[in-house]
Amino acid sequence: MRTHICGNGTGTGTGAGGRFFRGMGGVVAVLGMFVLAVSVVLAPGVASAELSVAMITDVGGVNDQSFNQSAWEGLQRAEKELDVKAAYIESKQDADYGPNLETLLDAGTDLIWGIGFKMADVVLGAAKQNPDQKYAIIDFAWDETPKNLVGVVFKAEQASFLVGYIAGRMTKTGKVGFVGGMSFPVIWGFEYGYRAGVMQAGKDVEVLGQYAESFTDAAKGKSIANSMYQQGADIVFHAAGGAGDGVIEAAKEQGKWAIGVDRDQNYLAPDNVLTSAMKRVDNAIFNVAKDLVEGKWQGGSTISYGLAEGGVDIAPTTSKHVDAALLADVEALKARIIAGEIVVPFSKETFATFEVK
Repeated sequence: MRTHICGNGTGTGTGAGGRFFRGMGGVVAVLGMFVLAVSVVLAPGVASAELSVAMITDVGGVNDQSFNQSAWEGLQRAEKELDVKAAYIESKQDADYGPNLETLLDAGTDLIWGIGFKMADVVLGAAKQNPDQKYAIIDFAWDETPKNLVGVVFKAEQASFLVGYIAGRMTKTGKVGFVGGMSFPVIWGFEYGYRAGVMQAGKDVEVLGQYAESFTDAAKGKSIANSMYQQGADIVFHAAGGAGDGVIEAAKEQGKWAIGVDRDQNYLAPDNVLTSAMKRVDNAIFNVAKDLVEGKWQGGSTISYGLAEGGVDIAPTTSKHVDAALLADVEALKARIIAGEIVVPFSKETFATFEVK
């Protein structure tokens, strides 16, 4: 059983997989009944028989074709396999984050997720104010994390390195592009991992780069990508959430290649999405829920997912457009990264000292 709420608890209609309510008061009342009324049958030895896990999306929304959607897929899997009660609230603007956290707190939710680094301050503040409530966040970590909070981060630079290597090997024009959403450390990891992968390919390839300063403006993403294609780029990688939908649309219209992010985005343009740098937010959401169910809550810590942990990778559909010989080279690079032979850069500073090995 699941429910979902859109925005700051407002709206009417039927949402994917659940009910959709109007009014803040109605949200709290119904969610409260939802949490209290459902018994969960768990395996022997499990710590609790009634657990609810809910997530708050960032402004991209739950159907962003990216990490919010991946997070919800992980929570749906937890609902199916672990019998937790799943819910989400969609945020329409940054100002919704705090009230949405309060909504789930008032509903008695066992674990509240903030999806995305933009929620870091409000999630940390809520955790400090409510020490008996469990929180978790995607894409942020603190030097000192409260005991009731878990940070989950990804070595997205590793998957970006692999797709950059593919781009560097496959470009026919000697020019490729990168479109970021907003200029933050999380997105820098994608950019500089990609740039290093292009370097690793061993060819003299120019990398164009620009930020959309948005994770939702598809028109801006499309405009940037079109400009890059016009400048001679034949492959453009995006790490821009919903703005990246415009990058993929531009690739379709121009007959060029795009590289997707977070999820396998080939389905958005089967003939134009070369590969995707996957960040398995779904696995992280599921694994933390599983730890909670089994009484293994890792509060006060940061969980890091890279290639070695199965948290990042290239998309399964890569084999549609990338030949077997190149894929074998990519597999060899994965092994070298996991072994520590190649340390992929994640910032301008670490990229400055990167050397091809």
